[in-house]
Amino acid sequence: MNVLSIETPTHGRVLYEPRAPERLLVGFHGYAELAETHIAELHKIEGSSTWSLAAVQSLNRFYTRAGEVVGNWMTKLDREQAVSDNIEYVHRVIAALPPAKTLVFIGFSQGASMAARAAAAMRCDGLMMLGGDVPPDVNAEELPPMLLSRGTRDDWYTDEKFKKDLSFVGNRAQPLVFEGGHEWSDAFRAAATEFLRGIEERRTQSAG
Repeated sequence: MNVLSIETPTHGRVLYEPRAPERLLVGFHGYAELAETHIAELHKIEGSSTWSLAAVQSLNRFYTRAGEVVGNWMTKLDREQAVSDNIEYVHRVIAALPPAKTLVFIGFSQGASMAARAAAAMRCDGLMMLGGDVPPDVNAEELPPMLLSRGTRDDWYTDEKFKKDLSFVGNRAQPLVFEGGHEWSDAFRAAATEFLRGIEERRTQSAG
């Protein structure tokens, strides 16, 4: 039996809030979530108030048992093709949005891995990952300064995975471990605020 790979056009969906034309924060939701869920979390990061926000909806959608529409970024089936498709998708998302001098990617859970892929594939100024690992298809040398975070009770993004990622990315990463599970936390929001402010300060200093 032959397996054929058929390329076909598809449409993604992005929620965009223009706030500051020079700064853009682009986020990727977790497994079984929607872009609406993610942008609501971005609003809770105090430092994001001075950034334009974009929440990217995954191309793969499905119904939960409760009948709700949610999404995920990929499965193990045809994974390499899905990675390539998603990276091209993110390129097109960024091209469709107004250009910004400063670009940061952020992702939660499965979306954290997608954010890492996006950060490695194009020019950006920072990367924030929460509850998700750096995928093996990413070259650490291509990653920008990053905030890498997990909760102490996170059974998916375990301490073993976290330490492996820290070793992999080296001094690019600012580590954060907070009291909690596989979730957003106030500690992460505070660290994300400081991370964004640091990027803004460095950009201002370089421009001066």
